[in-house]
Amino acid sequence: MAEREHVRVAVIGSGFGGLGAAVRLRREGVTDFVVLERAGSVGGTWRDNSYPGCACDVPSHLYSFSFAPHPGWPRTFSGQEHIRAYLEHVTDVFHLRPHIRFDSEVKMMTWDGEKLRWEIETSSGSLSADVVVSATGPLSDPKVPDVPGLDSFPGKVFHSARWDHDYDLRGKRVAMVGTGASAIQIVPAIQPEVGRLTLFQRTPPWVMPRVDRAISGAERALHRALPFTAQARRGLLWGIRELQVQAFTKHPDELGFVEQLAKRNMARAIKDPALRAKLTPDYRIGCKRILLSSTYYPALARPNVDVVASGLSEIRGSTVVAADGSEAEVDAIIFGTGFHVTDMPIAERVVGAEGKTLAEAWKGGMESLRGASAAGFPNWMTIIGPNTGLGNSSMILMIESQLNYMADFLRQLDVLGGRAALDARPSAVDAWNTRVQERMKRTVWNTGGCTSWYLDPSGRNTTIWPGTTTEFRRATRQVDLAEYELLRAPAEQKAEVDA
Repeated sequence: MAEREHVRVAVIGSGFGGLGAAVRLRREGVTDFVVLERAGSVGGTWRDNSYPGCACDVPSHLYSFSFAPHPGWPRTFSGQEHIRAYLEHVTDVFHLRPHIRFDSEVKMMTWDGEKLRWEIETSSGSLSADVVVSATGPLSDPKVPDVPGLDSFPGKVFHSARWDHDYDLRGKRVAMVGTGASAIQIVPAIQPEVGRLTLFQRTPPWVMPRVDRAISGAERALHRALPFTAQARRGLLWGIRELQVQAFTKHPDELGFVEQLAKRNMARAIKDPALRAKLTPDYRIGCKRILLSSTYYPALARPNVDVVASGLSEIRGSTVVAADGSEAEVDAIIFGTGFHVTDMPIAERVVGAEGKTLAEAWKGGMESLRGASAAGFPNWMTIIGPNTGLGNSSMILMIESQLNYMADFLRQLDVLGGRAALDARPSAVDAWNTRVQERMKRTVWNTGGCTSWYLDPSGRNTTIWPGTTTEFRRATRQVDLAEYELLRAPAEQKAEVDA
């Protein structure tokens, strides 16, 4: 029987988090690793989300790795195709392809306490690893609501993250369900071509103008010739957002001025008072993610668009029925209803030291040490873990901080030597999360009067970081061994006793 393949590190996913981890491993001198990717190409959410109008709401020069600047961004806010091309470029420049196993979906990861390693079953075979870095991301598994009658709908149904490009929307009657970040990009992109568009809105979003423009050839040439100019541009974008954090985390009342700007943005495009009333939120701006669009409101004002200020509750044949009783005949239903964020599906496939899955360990809510390590899951780390999300800045900043923590975690294992593993102490996880949740109490995400995807079913905010990116970087600069229990393989423990 052939011996199972074994690697030092197994990285799960090849989006920003997974590719960033792979680059950092190589820069740390670790070459014995694989990246397990369930799809056939890199890109993560920027591969999966290819709907019309898909783009980033973080400026291009801030939504890229600090170690892989891209002077050639074509727009201030990049489209999906540009971001995906950037990730392909990073993959090639840093020679990551030999490490990537495509079409290798992780089916199960089980901790072996005797051998101190993870046994991993994938759709393409089995392997083991000393350390697992899970970078599946919170925006990877679409969430489709269980709507009565959906199974019998005779038309086309798909989620925004699984866009059917073979289906021709021209002249069709389309129901768009949801008004989040994807929907406000999809609506203006498809409105001119569909016959009729019915938007089901449970909660209206706050929408600010998206000040997007083409980056001139002269600017791009300057950034290529003088890289520090691109760094300065990135630094300015970062600094502005760092200064904004206090309003979100400590002084939500200061956001009232921003609300007035958002209302003026709406009033410029929506002249109908009844429609304006439907589209005006009743919660503090920032409680849900502030959305950016200069085309969403104008699209809603067009004569072939109906806004239903109610969620989709039932489907009867080709008739969609809202919670308020209104009905519409449609040919297609597009769900822009988000993702499994507080109940990440990967958690059901991770079995820890006590034989419990991560999903079972997190049944009362996700929590980890410094957004990375979960108690009872030795040598397992997550990128973009619990309470690492941002409401106003670039997640790439948080990812890079977690990569620092990952690198030091591996260094500590090397220093300890032999067959060793580090398991986050429950007391350390509790202490960290108590501090995080205490800080969360005064933030706009908890006090703003909304229900958002930031909150789990119990109403606990397990997704957002209640501070600046600078604070998080300090907190993840290095591993504190006092927060971990050191595990040794039984054979090594016996040898130490005998000695």
